[in-house]
Amino acid sequence: MSTAIDDTRKIIDEVLEAYPEKVRKARARHLAPNDPAGSCASCKIQKSNIKSRPGVMTVRGCAYAGAKGVVFGPVKDQICISHGPVGCGSYSWASRRNYYNGETGVNAFGTMAFTTDFQEKDIVYGGDKGLDAAISEINGLFPLAKGISILSECPVGLIGDDIESVAKKKAKELNLNIVPVRCEGFRGVSQSLGHHIANDSIRDHMLGKGKLEKTTPYDVVLMGDYNIGGDAWVARKILEEMGLRVIAQWTGDGTVNEIGNAPKAKLILIHCYRSMNYICRHMEETYGTPWVEFNFFGPTKIIGSIRKIAEQFDNSIREKAEAVIARYQPMMDAVIAKYRPRLEGKKVMLFVGGLRPRHTIGAYEDLGMEIVATGYEFAHDDDYTRTYPLMKEGALIMDDASEYELEEFTHRVRPDLVGAGIKEKYTYHKMGVPFRQMHSWDYSGPYHGFDGFGVFARDMDAAVNSPTWSLIRRRK
Repeated sequence: MSTAIDDTRKIIDEVLEAYPEKVRKARARHLAPNDPAGSCASCKIQKSNIKSRPGVMTVRGCAYAGAKGVVFGPVKDQICISHGPVGCGSYSWASRRNYYNGETGVNAFGTMAFTTDFQEKDIVYGGDKGLDAAISEINGLFPLAKGISILSECPVGLIGDDIESVAKKKAKELNLNIVPVRCEGFRGVSQSLGHHIANDSIRDHMLGKGKLEKTTPYDVVLMGDYNIGGDAWVARKILEEMGLRVIAQWTGDGTVNEIGNAPKAKLILIHCYRSMNYICRHMEETYGTPWVEFNFFGPTKIIGSIRKIAEQFDNSIREKAEAVIARYQPMMDAVIAKYRPRLEGKKVMLFVGGLRPRHTIGAYEDLGMEIVATGYEFAHDDDYTRTYPLMKEGALIMDDASEYELEEFTHRVRPDLVGAGIKEKYTYHKMGVPFRQMHSWDYSGPYHGFDGFGVFARDMDAAVNSPTWSLIRRRK
């Protein structure tokens, strides 16, 4: 066993000492020193995608958050009704910064919030009538909306509202696609189930219903990019410069018609594997549409992904791909020349959801930074399998870490930068640790693609090298 692995295992044991024995044993299965070669049987996450320990504060979200906040919320011309009390709809209102083109309130609705605003009488007598009325009102106020989705909150599942029946009735009455989504927050163990439920709802109610006048051999779907800070736009730009035609974006700046058109593509390109792999597998099995995972964070991964994508097509696309790489290489070299000397050797700790704990590793490494710890809020086993080879030996791997664990690991690993979510941001500020909010880019972006890498590098430099941190005393 290597010294690095032993040292990390010692750190894990020290942090777990604070727990009662039963909890300590349970949490030990979610923490591991990394072995990129895969030869160490105990250097893997033993348990993932299971319930968090009662009483141990988790940073996970719920199924509603996964369905509404991630998958359905960014579909710009579809209105999402948060069916239940006002709190969930208000909390999830425009928090993801999913940019879109369109006139808000006319033909785009991504930054608007719609709720049936449950009161006590709705809990007692049911909310079906209120939902029916809300759909009619929305249809009258926003006639250009191309669809409506009903995202159920916790009380709806507890009292048994029949949202499927209401959706079916109103869809026929209004000649409008209305999608019921059973994503009550208490379902499952995290927001991950919400992604799956939303994928299934798209499969059952939207897929294959789009209109596309003609197809080409170069039609692709940009899947699992939510256009946070404009990410999907810069990713699409690269794909189009390669000679590909993006017929659908899922779901950032996407439309109901694009989702319906997706089966007509020749290839699916998936960025966020965790949130969209379900529908990719379905489309491959049902329509024979192959899918490829790609990574547009940092020039090394971008260039590798461009070539990987181009290999799926003919020589004309491969030649254009190389021309794209040649065109942007000087820009990337200039960014690295500017920021790498300021960031070389800085240590980074990540704890995020979805794809970022592994996809962003290459971008940090392009800047000379070292990922010393990474982890996921709601990963499955296959996410970790994809992560181990990307990390150095002995790096700390965390699954569903508690706030206590994150703080204690930070004190011991001593990162120069932490990338996590909004719930952790201000704790780290008080700890005096440079921080970037890596769920929605801390009000910045884009971070994807060639255009985004310069923004990413600038933001990491601003966080790490800000003189303000010298004014805060860190724990020794």
